[in-house]
Amino acid sequence: MDDREVLDRINKLVAEEKDLRHRHGSDGLSDEERERLRAVEEGLDQCWDLLRQRRAREEAGTDPNAVEARPVGEVESYLQ
Repeated sequence: MDDREVLDRINKLVAEEKDLRHRHGSDGLSDEERERLRAVEEGLDQCWDLLRQRRAREEAGTDPNAVEARPVGEVESYLQ
């Protein structure tokens, strides 16, 4: 996946996240919607991490295509 594809994926996930959050507002989400929202948030974290990895490799003069998305558990355990 190149940077443009990662950014397109991010934009789609952000749109879905906004839709889930705004569609239900104070009514709350169903169990399935909460699960999907969690998956979307994790997907966003993975995409942002992948984009950062790619850009770091580009800046270092190495191949950005040599990186892959890290597992959710690894990305989610990063300290902020």
